[in-house]
Amino acid sequence: MKVHISSHLMEQIMAMARASPDAEICGLLMGSVGAIDTIVPAANVATAPARHFELDPAVLLAAHRAARQGGAAVIGHYHSHPSGHAVPSRTDASCARSDGSLWMIVAQEGARLWIAQGDENEGVAFVEALLDIR
Repeated sequence: MKVHISSHLMEQIMAMARASPDAEICGLLMGSVGAIDTIVPAANVATAPARHFELDPAVLLAAHRAARQGGAAVIGHYHSHPSGHAVPSRTDASCARSDGSLWMIVAQEGARLWIAQGDENEGVAFVEALLDIR
């Protein structure tokens, strides 16, 4: 699967990650199948933000409410791995649902995009998607 994102949005995410070298940043990816049209930054409310992320629930609820009222759909989220790589961690896998949502992970080497797939019996498997930056 190929997913388009503008270079402007990608640079915004990368700039936030660079500005937070000691804690994971996070936010929502909004758009439609195959296209990230906008991002919604969210506070990381995890108790250990250097190793985990948890989206601010108020931001998440507001985004879903706006989508139900005709706004852009929530298609996934982004977060950073400040001292790791842009691949899903064991923690990511344990927190993910096999719902087809997008997981953009940002690290020092850049960003990669993953799709959370699988089934309830097997658990979540992440499949890499092609991130098309324009």
